[in-house]
Amino acid sequence: MDLRKIKKLIDLLDESNLAELEIKEGEETVRLARFPKGMAMSAPMHAPPVTHVHVEQRPTPAGRHASEPSEGGSGGTGGKELPDGHVIRSPMVGTFYAAPSPDAPPFVKVGQTVKAGDVLAVIEAMKMFNQIEADVSGTVAAVLATSGQPVEFDEPLFVIA
Repeated sequence: MDLRKIKKLIDLLDESNLAELEIKEGEETVRLARFPKGMAMSAPMHAPPVTHVHVEQRPTPAGRHASEPSEGGSGGTGGKELPDGHVIRSPMVGTFYAAPSPDAPPFVKVGQTVKAGDVLAVIEAMKMFNQIEADVSGTVAAVLATSGQPVEFDEPLFVIA
């Protein structure tokens, strides 16, 4: 794509109320995005230092599901054994929120009955809120994550009995 065309697109974006513009011309694609006037960019947040811990894999004892860690296993619960039931794990890295807003009640509580498809929590990742839904029906046996705290991929979040 010609540089003059790109400059014209930048001018067009600048003069309009559009936040972003994407143009495809054959196999070439140009995507321009900007912040609306008056919108301040937040300073980049620095992640806390990462500590790498080697976890030894142990064979799964008979009678337990592969999705449940064995006793003393890590699994994101601080070495605690998970209650019996279906474990719902985090599908991504992000910040766990048990409620839709800070002043709202949590989506679910221990002892509450849920149906498959019910929203259990949200995980914020890259400024997007992703709903975590129950994939089975049952009773919430445990809420393993703390609201407002980071969660890792595959970390146990809930146990549904």
